[in-house]
Amino acid sequence: MTNTTLAPDPYDFLALEQLLSDEERMVAHTVRQLVVEKIKPNVGEWFENCEFPRELATEFGKLGMLGMHLSGYGCAGMSAVAYGSACLELEAGDSGARSFVSVQGSLAMFPIWRFGSEEQKQEWLPRMAAGEAIGCFGLTEPDSGSDPSSMRTTARRDGDDWVLGGTKMWITNGSIADVAVIWAQTEDGIRGFVVDTKTPGYQARTLDRKMSLRASITAEIVLDNMRLPGTAVLPGVTGIKGPLSCLNEARFGILFGAVGAARDCYETALEYTLNRTQFGKPLAGFQFTQGKLADMLIRINRAHLLALHLGKLKDAGTLAPAQISFGKKDNVAQALHVAREARGMLGASGITLEYPVIRHMNNLESVYTYEGTNEVHTLVLGQAVTNIGAFR
Repeated sequence: MTNTTLAPDPYDFLALEQLLSDEERMVAHTVRQLVVEKIKPNVGEWFENCEFPRELATEFGKLGMLGMHLSGYGCAGMSAVAYGSACLELEAGDSGARSFVSVQGSLAMFPIWRFGSEEQKQEWLPRMAAGEAIGCFGLTEPDSGSDPSSMRTTARRDGDDWVLGGTKMWITNGSIADVAVIWAQTEDGIRGFVVDTKTPGYQARTLDRKMSLRASITAEIVLDNMRLPGTAVLPGVTGIKGPLSCLNEARFGILFGAVGAARDCYETALEYTLNRTQFGKPLAGFQFTQGKLADMLIRINRAHLLALHLGKLKDAGTLAPAQISFGKKDNVAQALHVAREARGMLGASGITLEYPVIRHMNNLESVYTYEGTNEVHTLVLGQAVTNIGAFR
């Protein structure tokens, strides 16, 4: 009888990589390499300068990452777990990189793929999948966030055309986009419109004065009597279910992505405390430090397990929207706790951009709020278990 002592890998403590298929593992490794080579060496400067390099879009496109969970029209048609694993690795680099891929694939490409005409699909999806055309998603407004059904943007018929007017706020990619999916109130209910951003009346202003998601482009969009042909409307959906289905797709990527941000904070704290000496020994040798590292390890692995389980449900076609809310709410909360803990463990170094922790911590404050606030997801879960809505 062989007595073998197995030592868990501190960077994959529960051997969760073994739960991935060969293709999913390949995707994770490929995206991780891109992040190490192209994003991590530069993202501190991008964050400081509030910029997102457009050329990253074509890099993502070459790897098949844009709309990778969609099929046809140049999209990779990969599993939900593969897409989630890509989001995890991207957000280990920066939330801005994951946000770009989420917005492009889940918020801009998905509604065209799911609800668009064949003409709209052929015109936009192949170029968006390649990163040659950038998309954005216009839903949130200055006075309409958690309650999108109260939006004030309107679209009215004028002969065969539509005329849109209104303002959208906090729109990722809004000022660099080539195409925008805009949601507006019509006499028939909420409708989506595929908008070429060169259309007269489309105006976008980049929002720079932010302390979070600085390596991501955020904009205000003003639609000033913008005239669109009748063919611009998404023919396949009417009502709030259209934009909400897109948000569910994006939230799925977030619940994986948050694990990546937490993992990067944990790994940074582990390496820092192993190499930083105080009172004659590494910081990692003190009980307080080890207690914090153990707690971070458990939170990250638990969140990753949850993400993988929800990914398996999505691939099986049995994932409910409330289960996505469960994952988004808890995984982002766990990631934010880990980031804050890691920030303290690095001391003064924790507030500099030489380390990724303060950047992740600030980014996660936005991730905690967007694609449904923590409070909204709490109410979604409450309604799911009581069958009583408490939103109004």
